Amino acid sequence: MQSPVLHIQGITKRFGSLTANDNISLELAQGEILGLLGENGAGKSTLMSILFGHYTADEGQINVHGQVLPPGDPGAALAAGIGMVHQHFALADNLTVLDNIMMGTESLWRLNSQRRATRAKAQGVAERFGLSIDTERRISELSVGQRQRVEIIKALYRGARMLILDEPTSVLTPQESEHLFEALQHWVREGLSIIFISHKLGEVLRVCDRVAVLRHGKLVANAATEGVTQSQLAQWMVGHELAAPTRRPGHRQSEQPVCEVKFDPARDPHPESREQLHHVDLSLYPGEIVAIAGVSGNGQTALCDLLFRRYAQAARIPEDRQSVGLVGDLPVWENVAAERLKTPLFSRLGWVKQAAAQQYTEAVIQQFDVRGADLQTPARNLSGGNMQKLILGRALQLPEGASAREPALIIAQQPTWGLDIGAVSFVQSQLIAARDAGAAVLLVSDDLDEVMMLGDRIAVMHAGVLTEARATEHWSRESIGLAMAGSGEAHA
Repeated sequence: MQSPVLHIQGITKRFGSLTANDNISLELAQGEILGLLGENGAGKSTLMSILFGHYTADEGQINVHGQVLPPGDPGAALAAGIGMVHQHFALADNLTVLDNIMMGTESLWRLNSQRRATRAKAQGVAERFGLSIDTERRISELSVGQRQRVEIIKALYRGARMLILDEPTSVLTPQESEHLFEALQHWVREGLSIIFISHKLGEVLRVCDRVAVLRHGKLVANAATEGVTQSQLAQWMVGHELAAPTRRPGHRQSEQPVCEVKFDPARDPHPESREQLHHVDLSLYPGEIVAIAGVSGNGQTALCDLLFRRYAQAARIPEDRQSVGLVGDLPVWENVAAERLKTPLFSRLGWVKQAAAQQYTEAVIQQFDVRGADLQTPARNLSGGNMQKLILGRALQLPEGASAREPALIIAQQPTWGLDIGAVSFVQSQLIAARDAGAAVLLVSDDLDEVMMLGDRIAVMHAGVLTEARATEHWSRESIGLAMAGSGEAHA
């Protein structure tokens, strides 16, 4: 390996009794792509936050290009050439690409904006790294892949020599992911060093030169990717061997649908849906998973809102777990019981059966391995992955005494988003179990592997139009990708 551009030395970070990072030492060479893996709560986010100066380590130091990085100073990290592209973009949709690139680079007291010089510099950066973009287009007019490109140009414009990509393919079509993988090779030839964070083990092995794996805050593996298998990566992450997921189709248990949606905005009485939905014709049957593929923001959330509003007996796993899924200031047990308070299991004559609700919550915490949670823990104190587990448990864990067919409809939006490979396998098995017990399951996912493994039928959503839901064997990854991009298939 060449001389390191980044040297992390003995980093330890504690939060009370929890050791999030435990004596981690790691290097990154110029022109290298390093994959960073680990379960939820393994310490990846904490380590990256220390690198960016958002947290200060209790022990250890970080050297960048041979110089000690001042701790707890985000400005120093940016000045040292560290850039990060987050999974959820921080762009102003109503402004142009150029405005977004310039944002934060000029003093508020400058009398004359240097737009012409900025445009020339941004275009030069874009051309050098193969990231062509029209700087005068509004962000709202761009595809998700183009928006990601803007975020990368922003980082490079500010002089980034080291890029951290957080789940970069989670919002991309297969074709856009391929373009990104090609671009990565171009960037490292231009001298960039890259930390690639992903839960998709196949793409990590494909694009990374080396992989570092964290488990329970410790560095447990640091190896070249050549010769490493996905099963080995998974074992490093969880500490034991994981069985490879296999496709197991369901069987429609009745020709009477649990619910049907035939949507035409011209005839729909709910105007809030018209902006994102244009045509939907969908029937959901017991004992079947219908998976909807598509890039986020093409109407999937509006469709789920519509279904949840029209079918009151549904259990929902919302995409936005913090704003929609949980009430952060309420304790865990109240969040778990909230969606079942109308049932006699948890309430009587308007009074909450607190003992029953808390017993159910304890079962959810145990069965879904919600770490850092007890009954009185405020939901906002949980990590993102553990918030997701809590919501999943609330939707999928049947209370003692409940009918095996309740709920009859499960609406699962990005149910495994942000979860590690062990948790993903468990959640997918729970969705299959609910299907086999007679529930109709609507799965909305950006992960094509998940869509094709779990879906009994697959539909694709693009620009508010939902294709016909066809049997999974009638689709290929290529045809799904084309439909996600709106190339004919979505409008068939």
